[in-house]
Amino acid sequence: MQEFNLTIKISAEESYSERVSEGTRFLDLAEKYQKFYKDQIVLVMHDHRLRELNKTVKKDMEISFITMTDKDGKRAYRRSAVLLMQKAANNLWKNDVMIRVNHSLGQGYFCSMEGVELNKANILMLKEEMLRIVAQDYPIEKYNVNRDEAIELFEGFGLIDKKLTMEYRRNSRVNLYSVDGFVDYHFGFMVPSTGYIKWFDLDLYENGFVIMFPNKNGSVVEPLVTSSKLFHTLQDSKKWSQMLGVGTVGALNEAISHGGGHELILLQEALMEERIGNIAAQIAASHDKKFVMIAGPSSSGKTTFSNRLSIQLRAKGLNPHPIGLDDYYIDRDKCPRDENGEFDFECLESIDVEKFNEDMTALLNGEEILMPSFNFKTGRREYRGKKLKLGENDILVIEGIHGLNDKLSYTLPAESKFRIYISALTQLNIDEHNPLPTTDGRLLRRIVRDARTRGTSAQETLGMWASVRRGEEKYIFPFQDSADVMFNSALVYEMAVLKVYAEPLLFQIPRDSEEYLEAKRLLKLLDYFLPLPTEGIAQNSLVREFVGGSCFNV
Repeated sequence: MQEFNLTIKISAEESYSERVSEGTRFLDLAEKYQKFYKDQIVLVMHDHRLRELNKTVKKDMEISFITMTDKDGKRAYRRSAVLLMQKAANNLWKNDVMIRVNHSLGQGYFCSMEGVELNKANILMLKEEMLRIVAQDYPIEKYNVNRDEAIELFEGFGLIDKKLTMEYRRNSRVNLYSVDGFVDYHFGFMVPSTGYIKWFDLDLYENGFVIMFPNKNGSVVEPLVTSSKLFHTLQDSKKWSQMLGVGTVGALNEAISHGGGHELILLQEALMEERIGNIAAQIAASHDKKFVMIAGPSSSGKTTFSNRLSIQLRAKGLNPHPIGLDDYYIDRDKCPRDENGEFDFECLESIDVEKFNEDMTALLNGEEILMPSFNFKTGRREYRGKKLKLGENDILVIEGIHGLNDKLSYTLPAESKFRIYISALTQLNIDEHNPLPTTDGRLLRRIVRDARTRGTSAQETLGMWASVRRGEEKYIFPFQDSADVMFNSALVYEMAVLKVYAEPLLFQIPRDSEEYLEAKRLLKLLDYFLPLPTEGIAQNSLVREFVGGSCFNV
């Protein structure tokens, strides 16, 4: 039997070399090197490709291990836990029960259960059965079938959403996973066996339950920490998608392929305009509001939303003035740096808070001020002669990532502020068991927008995304519950539109780059969607902020 040279990278500074026989499983190597890792190894990477641990060595190679707290390992662990949950439910109740994984919630997934009473006793029974299957350490086996065979299989199981998604797949073959005879499809790699899925918890929440996972510590499942406002915003969004008849990727593809794309666009935009109008009416009814503070994570559509809200406010008899907090950036060379020595444009200290409060207080007192404008090319604040003074019906619409942080507007009376949190909370699921990550929608928005408006490649955007996400966790999400209103800016049809623009950008990313794996994952995700052209999308649509053609200065 042939032997190969293998290099195992433990870290950037440390690696080991050894000769191994052809056919050696990565699983055996992972068990040997697990002692170097705090958390469970769940995947392996070589040649910038992820591989499951059941795969084998077939040539000279350099490998690195992925643990359950790494980004890709976390995804594999969570989808494996969902498969485990589905298997346990099938053991207990056969096909009489349907568990749907609806969306992310904290460090877990919010699920619904149909066919059996949802109560503590049944949730405890489900958890105990999951733990029993973990103790049995059944292998999680992958096998490849013809797409038509998969469609027939899922139709027999009553998994109509999964069947519909399969019908619009281009590939003629499908990878399925099996645990002790139970078969399902999941979007991505799995751990080798049920014995790996030791850490999880189940608990009732609102009208469903949550399956919770470890986060930064792979052996600790922390209690659910989430926002009630955010949850109910997600639930409202689900009702929107049900109203439109589009709750999954398959249903969206069905609408597009049967010529219903244009009507879907019109309905979605009408629902969104109605929601914005309701927020404007709420602000107008509060006669003491002078500052509308809008905050949200990257690529939430804050600029378009603030412009559309301003139009609605004008229709209610108010005179709004949109202001971007970006114009109050301090000069770039004075901006704080993060722990890596890079400029930290996300922190509050990158904003001239003193000047902002000075200007806003002056406006509140009826004074006229000279408005700043930040020049992103020179990295400096400029004054271009724009003056502002507030009249009786004037109101400022201020958008920026720190809008909900009271440290930003500490001199302004609380009663003068109306707070809005905006985020793109994707209401689509891939199918019954595979939620569509909300952050992926925002990431694709940013890739498309930054390539069009800032000359930033998809590779550069992906390279910055981890830093952007850290900034959101630190500076935005902690303040979301202080909002008077939460607004979901996700459009049910937008992934089909973004696909047209994002795919060519993602295909440009070199195979040997660090960003290739993420690009490949996003391309696989987009492959589930039929494309939808932008014809018929209004110029004031929020998606125009990203793909171009907006009537606003975005």
